[in-house]
Amino acid sequence: MECVVEKVIIGEIPARKIITKRVPGNKSLEWIQKRQQYVAKGVGNITPVVAKTAKGALIEDLDGNVFLDFAVGIGMQNIGHGHDAVIKAVQEQVESLVHPCFHVTMYEGYIKLAEELAKKAPGTGEKKAMLANSGAEAVENAIKIARKYTGKPGIISLECAFHGRTYMAMTLTSKVKPYKNGFGPYASETYKIPSAYCYRCPYGGAENCNMGCLEKVKNLLKGELSPENIAALIVEPIQGEGGFIPQPSAFLKGLEKICKENNIVFIVDEIQSGFARAGTLFASEGCGLDPDLMTLSKSLGGGIPISAVVGKTEIMDAPAAGEIGGTYGGSPLGCEAALAVLKVIETENILAKAESIGKQLKKRLQSMQDRFEVIGDVRGVGAMYAIEFVKNKKTKEPYPEIIKRITEYALQKGVIFINAGIYSNVLRFLPPLVMTEEQVEDGMNVLEKAIERSL
Repeated sequence: MECVVEKVIIGEIPARKIITKRVPGNKSLEWIQKRQQYVAKGVGNITPVVAKTAKGALIEDLDGNVFLDFAVGIGMQNIGHGHDAVIKAVQEQVESLVHPCFHVTMYEGYIKLAEELAKKAPGTGEKKAMLANSGAEAVENAIKIARKYTGKPGIISLECAFHGRTYMAMTLTSKVKPYKNGFGPYASETYKIPSAYCYRCPYGGAENCNMGCLEKVKNLLKGELSPENIAALIVEPIQGEGGFIPQPSAFLKGLEKICKENNIVFIVDEIQSGFARAGTLFASEGCGLDPDLMTLSKSLGGGIPISAVVGKTEIMDAPAAGEIGGTYGGSPLGCEAALAVLKVIETENILAKAESIGKQLKKRLQSMQDRFEVIGDVRGVGAMYAIEFVKNKKTKEPYPEIIKRITEYALQKGVIFINAGIYSNVLRFLPPLVMTEEQVEDGMNVLEKAIERSL
């Protein structure tokens, strides 16, 4: 039976509403049953929502339920769902050129986007870019470029890292389930180093930080690994799937220094943290980094598949013609969408909006931390925030069980939250940077009630 459960009105601002007895409603259930019959089981779904339309911070499902979205496709829609500028750019492009393949015939959009990214990338020196389709492809190509440039095979990644689901990217990822389990053997010549997980620091704690994690890396390169064998080190400035763990600037700068001293290519993965999410165009800027290479994707295309590797010209030019790229890499549609996204970030004050949303999230989440014993840590940069749930604040024992209860309650009230963390005990927040103050407040009110009901 269908009935009105909850409808929220925020002045003239579109808001969440649930009109079915439960989510999913009957129309969505029909398609979920077909999904179970025809779509491979291994393709996961975080929510049972079957989307029909989406705009700004809202998603409407087939049954007419409207959800306030704090996930935006896992950080794919920083400027909001269905931004008019992106839609217009794609519509105009599809009428003239869909995809001739850049390797066969060049087109303006690819070159324009490469120029924009090269100019906007942080750090010193002249830069170039190559375009691909997904974040994982960008990582794979960055590794190829680094190996070609250095003539060395070894690749270092961090604990708690996530770099994608393709073979090399999966190998560099930390969390075994669901990303790596049963898919081995993994790529050879890859090594793990500690991340700066300050909340769970094994080197004396964040209050007495002596950069033990960095010293561990230095010792590894002296006793266990030879720098002469290492081509690249790849790091997320804010670890995403690992639990939204901001890596301290001192740690990142230390890794960069080690790389420079040992002819190791310093790769910064900005796939989730880039394009205004951290309050700067790239999170690297806030840390004062000088990356050799950067991997980019997710919000770059505003929902249209596209990714990039951007880096120093000398390194980017190491592969010969034909050695990197792909048939659909840097499609005309993706390029025009990306150019529109970059313009929106610049002209609609998106960086300031990220900072404002982040401050609002931080205030509300810290208030909840004071209230609830189960919230062990609140952390984030810009509008990339998370809370880590524990059974006890002193022991910090992970509490993943509560996440399902919280997200299910919130979904039934029309708010989408998603989890993260190597212990699956982190709730992460990736609100679109066009979300209003009223919408943020509404979402946090639902969250607070969800935690209260889940204890």
